[in-house]
Amino acid sequence: MRLFIAVQLSDEMKTAVIGTMHGLKQAGVKGSYVPAANLHMTLAFIGEVPDADGVQAVKDAMRAIRYKPFRLSLAGLGTFGDRLWVGLKGNQGLSALSKSVREALDASAIEYDRKGFTPHITVVRKMSGKWQQVPPAKGDMMVKRVSLMRSDMKDGKRVYKEIFAV
Repeated sequence: MRLFIAVQLSDEMKTAVIGTMHGLKQAGVKGSYVPAANLHMTLAFIGEVPDADGVQAVKDAMRAIRYKPFRLSLAGLGTFGDRLWVGLKGNQGLSALSKSVREALDASAIEYDRKGFTPHITVVRKMSGKWQQVPPAKGDMMVKRVSLMRSDMKDGKRVYKEIFAV
C-alpha cells in the first residue's frame, strides 16, 4: 500500500484553499484539480509498503515524533513544474515537526522521499494557464495532529484515508 505522513487541513483552511481553486478555474487555469477531500500538506512521502509489518513499522516510528502544537498559515501560490500549489509560511513549529518526522523515519530505517521540504498544498496537477493574477488564499489553523495516510486508487482516482495519527 502507498503511504505518506501529512497534516490534514482544518475545515476553515480547506475552505480558503477551495476558494483559491475556484479563482484559478475562473481565471482559465486548466489541469487536474485535487479533490477537496484530498487537500493536505505532505511531511514525508513513503511510497509503497508491501505488507502489514511495514505499515506497523511506520506507525511505530511515528510514535517517536515530537512537536508542540503550532499555527500554520497560507502564503501565496507557486509551482513545481506543472504542479500548482498554495504555499504555507515556514515557522519554528513547522521546521521542528518536519525535522522530527524525518529523524523518526531515519531512526527506524524507513525509506522515504528525501527531497528538501517545501511546505505546500498541491491544488492542480498538469496545470496550464496564467495563475499569477489569482489572489492567494488567506487562512490559518493550529496543527495538533500528524496523520499516516494511505493512498488508494478507486475508479481511476486517488483516495486518501487516515490510518494512524499522533
